[in-house]
Amino acid sequence: MTPDSSTNLLRVQNLRYLEFGPLSFEIAPGENLGVSGRSGCGKSTLLRVLVDLDAHYTADEISLGGIRSQVVPANQWRQKLAFLPANSMWWFPTVGEHFSSPEKVPFEELGFTSKILEWDVTRLSSGEKQRLALLRLLQNAPEGLLLDEPTAHLDAENVAMFENFIVKYIHERKIPCLWVSHHPEQIQRVAQRELCLPEGKCRKILVESAHAHD
Repeated sequence: MTPDSSTNLLRVQNLRYLEFGPLSFEIAPGENLGVSGRSGCGKSTLLRVLVDLDAHYTADEISLGGIRSQVVPANQWRQKLAFLPANSMWWFPTVGEHFSSPEKVPFEELGFTSKILEWDVTRLSSGEKQRLALLRLLQNAPEGLLLDEPTAHLDAENVAMFENFIVKYIHERKIPCLWVSHHPEQIQRVAQRELCLPEGKCRKILVESAHAHD
C-alpha cells in the first residue's frame, strides 16, 4: 500500500498476542469498531499492543494510513494512533498545565467552562479526569483513536454527551476508532461493527455488525 495519511485506514494483519490469533481486521476512516468480551479476555492488551506498549505480540502488519508502526518512532506512532486508557495519568498540579493551546480546546462540548483550567487536578472526579484526558489526547489531532472503557466512570448524562462528542468527532475527522466496552448497548449505539474476544485459546476471531443481534 502506498502511504497516504489522508486515507486513515487502520489495518491489522495476522496479529497474535496472548492466546489469540491470527487476528486481522480493517477499520475505515470515520468507522468505529467496538470491542467486547469478558473481563480479562485481552481487550485492553489489544489496544496496548496496537500502540506498542506491550511487546508480547507478532503481526504481519499494523498500519495507519499506509504507514506501518514498525517504521515510526514509538512516541510519534502514539501521537498518530492515540490511546486513551481506562485510567488517565496527570503530571502537573493544575488542569491548564496539561493543555498547550487551551483556547482551541472545545471544553464546553464535554460539559466544562474555561474555569476548569484553574482547577487543581486533585479536585477532579474520575469522570472529569476521563473527559479532560480525552480532550488532552485530541490536542495532537490523531489520525486514529483507541478508547479503553472511556465512559466507565461517567453517569448516564455524561455518557451520552461523551458518546455524541466522539461519534461526531470520528465522522467529521474521518478517522478510525477502536472502542472497548463492557456494555452491548453502548457498542450498538456508537459502533458500526463489533469484535468479540472469546475466553481461552482462539484460532480465529470474527468481526461482525454491531447490530447483528438486534
